[in-house]
Amino acid sequence: MPNRALRGALALLLLLPATGAFARTCDLSIGSNDAMRFDTSELRVAADCTQVRLTLRHTGRQMAAAMGHNWVLTRTADYRPVAIAGGRGSLAHSYLPPGDERVIAHTKVIGGGESTTVTFPTAGLTRGGDYTFFCSFPGHWNVMRGKLVFG
Repeated sequence: MPNRALRGALALLLLLPATGAFARTCDLSIGSNDAMRFDTSELRVAADCTQVRLTLRHTGRQMAAAMGHNWVLTRTADYRPVAIAGGRGSLAHSYLPPGDERVIAHTKVIGGGESTTVTFPTAGLTRGGDYTFFCSFPGHWNVMRGKLVFG
């Protein structure tokens, strides 16, 4: 009987590394500046990524309250309504409606010389889906935006 329990425990231990082998974090980075621009208009995420770790850098000099930037990801159909609703918000909430389920992922608003990182799962993304990233700081979202391609 102890042999059987030992074999079961060993089998479980052998399976543990295999389950972690399928998890893959993909790193992305994007820059922003005082001219209200991202340094890329498209980000690509491979289909085998289980989560994304995105780093936003603000290479400008102005403070977050004057020329802050964040990175927000929504379905393209939701981008404009989320951005408009966020414009009625505050810096404390990163110019996003708190708890808005249309927001897939977002960073906080940062100022010049700062960076921030957000990690999010890809489980909610659809291969070939239509996704827009943007800065939700008031007045920025119509200029500072791009496309995220998954798959």
